[in-house]
Amino acid sequence: MRAMNGVTAVLDKTQAIRTATWLRSDALCLAMLALFTLAIRAIWLGDPVADFDEQLYSFIGWRMQYGELPFVDWWDRKPFGLFAIFGLTHLLFGPSALSYQLVASGFAITAAWITFRLSRRLVDRVTASFAGAICVILLSAYGSYSGQSEVFLAPIMLGMAALLVDADHPRFTRRAATAVLLGGLALQVKYTVVPQCLFFGGWALWVEYRRGRDWRGLAAIAALFAVLGILPTMAVGAFYAAIGEFDAFWFANFTSFFDRAPAPQGRWGDNHALGVAPLLVLCAGGVYAALRMRRPQPIGTWGFFTGWAVATLATVFLPGTVYLYYYAALAAPAALVALPLLNRHGPLRIWPAIVLTAGLLALISLPDRRVRSLEERAASEALAAAIAPHVGAEADCLWIWDGPTVLYHQTNSCVPTRFVYPDHLNNALETNALEVDQVEEIGRILSQKPGAIVTADTGMTIRNKQAGALVENTLAKDYRQRLTVDMHGRKVTAWVRRVP
Repeated sequence: MRAMNGVTAVLDKTQAIRTATWLRSDALCLAMLALFTLAIRAIWLGDPVADFDEQLYSFIGWRMQYGELPFVDWWDRKPFGLFAIFGLTHLLFGPSALSYQLVASGFAITAAWITFRLSRRLVDRVTASFAGAICVILLSAYGSYSGQSEVFLAPIMLGMAALLVDADHPRFTRRAATAVLLGGLALQVKYTVVPQCLFFGGWALWVEYRRGRDWRGLAAIAALFAVLGILPTMAVGAFYAAIGEFDAFWFANFTSFFDRAPAPQGRWGDNHALGVAPLLVLCAGGVYAALRMRRPQPIGTWGFFTGWAVATLATVFLPGTVYLYYYAALAAPAALVALPLLNRHGPLRIWPAIVLTAGLLALISLPDRRVRSLEERAASEALAAAIAPHVGAEADCLWIWDGPTVLYHQTNSCVPTRFVYPDHLNNALETNALEVDQVEEIGRILSQKPGAIVTADTGMTIRNKQAGALVENTLAKDYRQRLTVDMHGRKVTAWVRRVP
């Protein structure tokens, strides 16, 4: 009996040691970051109208499993890889919004975890956990709370940083080549990551130079990096060339980007000063703390993070028109630059990390967002129920002049145009950036006598006035108002065709 008690005591002690070790390990931090991420993003899980652009990505990705292709059957200028992510998600987990939102949550958790691991090079586990949490909050604060492209980009760019941050790694050249290939994959999610890719490639070449690589060797490595970086895009282009649709691929991916007119606000809108304040506080606070309070060690690592943040800002400002949600790209870099301020072993201890994290949580106002999400998903279901009896899968198609793209799927309706995203036909900035004339395409659609048309009282962008007049005249003549709901601060109306 005494022997058995001794064995039990040893086992209990062993278990206690294992538990204590686990509590002090990174595994606990990963679990906490995963739970925190899911808690933040749970508000929007299952909401089919949580945001705008992702509805298009989801629709095209869903249709890919039926042999229909981006740029050919359905038009948009985002890269093929983004649609492939949604296509694979819907193929594996079904066509609902919940499927891509859960996958996006997995990407967000990965971004938080890599942010934590990179932070550990400068700070302890507690501070690194706050940095990972801040990354997650910023993603949601800047519109990547559901399925925006930035949430899929974040862990890819963080992966590049993780591969390149250690300049003394014995296999640095091989890791740099892998990082550049990751950058090529990131380009197939959003082309505007070019400045970040150039920064990472330039950093890798600088490290090779510091290691004594001669100019001939540097030129060879630079050529290798260039090939690896454009390889995914070349592969997609080759696929479209093989099926005889290279012109469609080239126009959508490159030509149309430069043909689209910039908005009057340009790269800086009136509301941007307040919108970017959280990022400014984090970055400016981190720089001040690094220079005046406590120098981060190793300083070269923090300098690498700062350089990446500057390159990411160039990514944000690359398009002619900048929207606030573009700043989600700075979620991880801003958290990393802020590490000297967040560091609980600095002069201010843990308080900056607690105050900034709590303040960011308060800014995104989760309870209000939850109420709004429930109201808007109910509104989309009401619209779909009102429209469905009036449209068909083969005839009497629904046409969305302005409103949620997901209604095509919710009503099981045919689509009368390959420009499925309403903004492409109603936005005056797109007038010269499409393969068709907006007014002519709208006239063709209306000539088919859609079974239902969806409109909104105000445009998300500057509307094409001539196209708008054509739609309004048709509605007044041939359609009657069926249902109006509030959605995203607008009045969205379903019109159904009058029956003689």
